Formats: sequence, structure tokens, C-alpha cells
Amino acid sequence: MPHRSLRAAAVLLLVILKEQPSSLAPLNGSEWTYFGPDREKSWSKNYPSCGGLLQSPIDLHSDILQYDASLVPLEFQGYNVPANEQFILTNNGHSVKLKLPPGLHIQDLRFRYSATQLHLHWGNGKEPHGSEHTVGGKHFAAELHIVHYNSDLYPNASTASNKSEGLAVLAVLIEIGSFNPSYDKIFSHLQDVKYKGQEVLIPGFSIEELLPERPAEYYRYKGSLTTPPCHPSVLWTVFRNPVQISQEQLLALETALYCTHKDDPSPRKMVNNFRRVQKFDERLVYISFRQMQDLTHAGLSLGIILSVALAGILGICVVLAVSIWLFRRKKSKKGAHSNKGVIYKPAIKKETEAHA
Repeated sequence: MPHRSLRAAAVLLLVILKEQPSSLAPLNGSEWTYFGPDREKSWSKNYPSCGGLLQSPIDLHSDILQYDASLVPLEFQGYNVPANEQFILTNNGHSVKLKLPPGLHIQDLRFRYSATQLHLHWGNGKEPHGSEHTVGGKHFAAELHIVHYNSDLYPNASTASNKSEGLAVLAVLIEIGSFNPSYDKIFSHLQDVKYKGQEVLIPGFSIEELLPERPAEYYRYKGSLTTPPCHPSVLWTVFRNPVQISQEQLLALETALYCTHKDDPSPRKMVNNFRRVQKFDERLVYISFRQMQDLTHAGLSLGIILSVALAGILGICVVLAVSIWLFRRKKSKKGAHSNKGVIYKPAIKKETEAHA
């Protein structure tokens, strides 16, 4: 009996371990970095998916884009969080992360996807080109990711993270421009989470304010987490239009945070925390908007049609004008020939005789 109990306990332990999502440790800050011996090129040694298929981020260039009329505008439910509710802002050693309540969710996808957290990626003060996705090879200053998990099928983000259709991430490209008060609701608290492991409560606000104008215009493709364990479980929505933050706001993001704990003897600045673009062979990115070149081609085609039509009308007018001119000339000549046989007799003036 004791042996059976031990065996049953061992089996139960194995089942429990097996059921633990492999992404838990990485999501909470595992031994991987963006620099040093554990930098990006070495990720695949400990996390095989990082060297596998469907990896993100990617370059969004015209050759792989295809318009899809079925891509409807997303609906963002519960995104307006009142100020009396609080978010937890954390430095996890890789980024600054804002924990989101599951009441926030996306409509109009195949499943309901509930929010779990948002975080950012950026470069450094000398090279402020820290977006993960690029557009036509162009980097943006930074990138925001709002992470959701498939709450129809899975109980939490950790369980969903390595499952098919487990995650949906909204990506916002960020460029330098005017001051952004919505993003400052996060940036103004960066000094409170300077070091790894620190967290602070901040007032709630509308997460939808972080989205760009015309959010109905976006890129859509199937890819992966951009950090270890790089599970290919993400349905990506990358918004076409960027948002702006000021130079000062970007500088605060690039200089305020550390990857290391407060008492670490070798402090490291949190900079360049973005993954390079990955190969995107034999796949398509579907877009909810018409490409500029499509519109240009359509404009050129319409222009050609109009030009041909106008040329045709002009040609008809020229033919008619020439025909009328020839007809009148011919008629004029015919009249001249008919007048040659007519003898004009001078009129005889009768003189009136005077009588005396």
C-alpha cells in the first residue's frame, strides 16, 4: 500500500508539473536578456520556439500585404477604467508592465479575448528606433503591446500562452511628435518603478486613449511572442497609424528604468528591449485598408480610361469638323462650276425723252 501511495503521489506530481504552463517563468522574468551572453541570438538554446516557425516581429512591406474585406473594426469593451480603480505598474526586468483587469476585452474576433497586461519596447537616447515591428523597413521610436488571452477556451494568460489561438496582441507604433497626456498617465510613474521588482499603484484611465486614430485600419497576421519562450500562439493586430509622444516623454522612457534590482552592484539601464524582425517566408499579412499603391493604380487606370475617352471624343470632333469643311468646300466648288454657263447681259438704260 505505501508503495502504491508513493507511486500515485509521483504520478500526481508529474501531472501537475506537466500542466504548469512553460511560459510562467519567462513571463515573470527568467534568465534571458537583450544583451550579453543571453542576448537574442542565444534564446533558441533554452527556448526552442524562438528558433522555430511563425516568429514575430516582422517587417510589414507591400509584397506580403493582402487586403481582406472581412476584417471589421474591433470593439474594445470595458477599456474605460474609472480613476477610482487602480492599475499595478511593474518593472519586470525586461519592460515596464501595466496589469489589466480581465473586464477589458476585444469583440469581433473568433473568440473573446480578455486583457491581461500592456508593456512597451524602446531603443536608447542615441538610437531612438525601438519598435519591434517595422513598416517597409522603417523603425518607429517605440511600440506598445496590449496583451489579451482567449478567455473562451482558457482560464488565464499563462495557460493560453502556448496554445493555438491562445493570445491576441494589439500593437501600437509610437513616433516622436507632440506631448501625449494619455501616455503620460504611465510615464509620470516611471520613477516609482526604476528597478526590477518594484511596483506601484496608479489611478485607472481609459486604455482606449492609448490607441491611434482610425483603429479600424490595421495589419493582421499569426505570429509569436516576441520574448522567450516565443510561443507561436499570437494573433497580431498592428495598427496602421502611429501615435505620438514628445521627445521628453521618449527620453524619460529611455532613461528612467533599470533591468537590475535596486541593490545590484552592477546596475544596467533598460534600453534596446526590442527583438529584431524575423523571417516571414511564404506567409501573408492581411490588411483592413486599401494600400496606397492600389489606390494609385486605380487612379492611373481611371485616368487612362478618361484619357482614352477624351481622346475618342476629340477624334470624333476632328473627324466631324473635317467632314463639314470638306462638305462645304465641295458644295462651294459645285456652285462655282454651275455659274460658268450663265451670260450676264448688262442692263439697258432707257433714256427718257424730254418734250417741249
